[in-house]
Amino acid sequence: MPDIKGKKVLITAGPTHEPIDPVRFIGNHSSGKMGIAIAEEALAIGAEVTLICGPSNVKSSSKIKRINVQSAQNMFDAVMQLQETQDVLILSAAVADYRPKIVAENKIKKSDTKLTIELESTPDILASLGQQKRQNQLLVGFALETNNELENAKGKLVKKNCDLLVLNSLQDAGAGFGHDTNKVSILDRHNNIATFELKSKAEVAKDILRTIIAFK
Repeated sequence: MPDIKGKKVLITAGPTHEPIDPVRFIGNHSSGKMGIAIAEEALAIGAEVTLICGPSNVKSSSKIKRINVQSAQNMFDAVMQLQETQDVLILSAAVADYRPKIVAENKIKKSDTKLTIELESTPDILASLGQQKRQNQLLVGFALETNNELENAKGKLVKKNCDLLVLNSLQDAGAGFGHDTNKVSILDRHNNIATFELKSKAEVAKDILRTIIAFK
């Protein structure tokens, strides 16, 4: 893929919120900053950008088609509705792996007894895309690890049938959730690994897009 100018690029960003009851949810600390920075950079270099974003206060350009969602199921449905027409799919969202099996209709009242919530798996968006990926479609996954980072990332790249995988580590100061900076390594399906220094998320987005454009 020598260029993405004029190409359709779909990006997921932010967290998902999995409801427990009408006022509570299971979520994570993702701000959406990294995914939105990627969307802005893709727009700047001429792509037609769709951003599917979980709950986030971060603004994005009016020229980006932004679809706001709440849950992993919402994000899965939105991605699957559009994926067939996209040239590049970049899944940077921090999607919840589990959700409450039963969502209470009313607010759960506090009591002195323990509260047990049974969880079930959410739909695996990246794996589903890997199974359906068409020829000349590029799939980019993200991995956020706290241990055995490289080994786990390599396994995820192969298992999910990604072309590229962006690895974050929570071990790196200034990287991960909430920061304006990030430090990543990018793996590809040819067993190449590029490691970058700590940079602003805008600069990291440029590194990711350059790697996508250069990928063969």
